[in-house]
Amino acid sequence: MTLQQLKYAVAVADSLNITEAAKKVFISQPSLTAAIHDLEAEMGVVLFLRTSRGVSVTNDGDVFLGYARQVLEQASLLEERFTGQKSRTPKLAVSCQHYSFAVEAFVDVIREYGGNFYDFTLRETQTYRIIEDVSRLKSEVGVLYTSAQNEEYITRLIKKSNLVFEELFVAKPHVFVSTKNPLAKKERIQLEDLKKFPCLTYEQGDHNSFYFSEELLSSMEHDKNIKVCDRATLFNLLIGLDGYTICSGVISAELNGENIVSRPLDVDEYMRIGTITQKDIRLSPYAQSYLAALRKHTQEAVQKAPSC
Repeated sequence: MTLQQLKYAVAVADSLNITEAAKKVFISQPSLTAAIHDLEAEMGVVLFLRTSRGVSVTNDGDVFLGYARQVLEQASLLEERFTGQKSRTPKLAVSCQHYSFAVEAFVDVIREYGGNFYDFTLRETQTYRIIEDVSRLKSEVGVLYTSAQNEEYITRLIKKSNLVFEELFVAKPHVFVSTKNPLAKKERIQLEDLKKFPCLTYEQGDHNSFYFSEELLSSMEHDKNIKVCDRATLFNLLIGLDGYTICSGVISAELNGENIVSRPLDVDEYMRIGTITQKDIRLSPYAQSYLAALRKHTQEAVQKAPSC
């Protein structure tokens, strides 16, 4: 196995097209195909499935390519350290629940490292996918929460996936509502107050159990339920239907606008929000900067909202 073979494999995974990948790495299509076959034979793994419609990455390929990207990143660091050549394209992938501070931290990293070339990915996705992405090295960092309801299960899954959880902050539950919602006038909200309003939650796909819910108290029954897949839709429905969602209370007016407010929910619960990373993998400089930016933004948010 050579670094060049790993570069070829990553190029195919990024393009999902042998012809396009061959152009990117400046070799012929037959030569690239032969190199991939040799790599698969040597490692005893099938990385790609080839069909008339193109190329797809296998489950084993996902895992292999995650490690391949790490190896290539470390090789680039060595070159930069000892040759002085700074030819690396900054790369970072993050998977997170729908938190504005996770986006703000990501923006900070792009501002720090984004020049003429960079390759950054931010996935606001389902809870199970966050753990899976980091365990397969699709993402270097994941951001999620645990609570009394899911902590035992999520912690066990994190450890099983060879990941580590690091706490950022602990928040008391809050409710997001629009400024036009009657609940916005309350200093604190009771569970009874929520009954007549639509409850908005993030859809969790095949893993739609309360363990993976992004919202606290997900096991409670609600008369009006709406599941969504993205933050913009959720906020539009908060405004358009006087809906609500239960969250950490940390909100960014810059990202989410002035029409959404956060109010404390009067329940004896907590949200322990933190990051997950691979246990035995050295993080890239970009991931380390992202973690530093996360700590900065969450500390600022907690200071602004002492009721959290």
